[in-house]
Amino acid sequence: MEAKLLQSLHLTTWTGSDSVFPKPNNSMGLSTRFERKRRVNMLKCNLVQTVKPVTGRRASGLKVSCASQNSPASVLESETFTTEEDLVLKKKSEEIEPCLSGRCIYLVGMMGSGKTTIGQILAEVLGYSFFDSDKLIELSVGGTTVADIFKLHGEAFFRDNETEVLHKLSTMHRLVISTGGGAVVRPINWKYMHKGISVFIDVPLDALAQRLTAVGTASRPLLHHESGDAYTQTLKKLSKLWEVRSEAYSNAQVRVSLERIAAKLGHGDVCCVNPTQIAIEALIQIEDYLKK
Repeated sequence: MEAKLLQSLHLTTWTGSDSVFPKPNNSMGLSTRFERKRRVNMLKCNLVQTVKPVTGRRASGLKVSCASQNSPASVLESETFTTEEDLVLKKKSEEIEPCLSGRCIYLVGMMGSGKTTIGQILAEVLGYSFFDSDKLIELSVGGTTVADIFKLHGEAFFRDNETEVLHKLSTMHRLVISTGGGAVVRPINWKYMHKGISVFIDVPLDALAQRLTAVGTASRPLLHHESGDAYTQTLKKLSKLWEVRSEAYSNAQVRVSLERIAAKLGHGDVCCVNPTQIAIEALIQIEDYLKK
């Protein structure tokens, strides 16, 4: 499958994944999914032929980057899969993986919601490959950053290439895809994402503002703000984006609410919820959706 994917998207592996993901503790009796050689979840791509930079009318969509750089340590960063949460994650992934029938999983949500971190965890435990759509767009235009694409070419150019990337990925199987925050505003993108299973990572805006303020917003073209308190300005910008996107996020087939997870775990603050716990909840909600 992976060879087909690489051939279709003209992708080549970036580095051996043994240097990226830790080897499990064999004494735990983990499944062969954890014992097989790790495949790279971040792939270098040359999309010049199959996903060419495209131009078109300006879309109404808004762009954000999706990685949360200050997320708590996850199962991918630990030396062994030893915690109770890791075992729950492994068990749930083994239960749900056959039911997916190879369908892709698309993670949607506001910037800073942790889609990249959660996506990497889900891809690893399900034996899927991981893609960050923003990174693919950057590579398709010669490695230009999202911020520079907005500055040099405008948002419409970015949105057109985002749609083309999602179109190509929708023809594949066994992928977890982290999408940009604004991918949801174009109906055509939902057509592609609904070929798989779309999962909305729902994080309160104040928590997002805290996280984004802590890591900085220089790489996020839609969060540039004037002088003043950084948190207040970031929350204000996020609130405006939410007004535009909230209805679109409701198109997701699965919703993963951090407030709900925090309540279940007895946490008073959603910031106490770690990526492994979010990944577990995502698998539970996906399983419930598949049972409908």
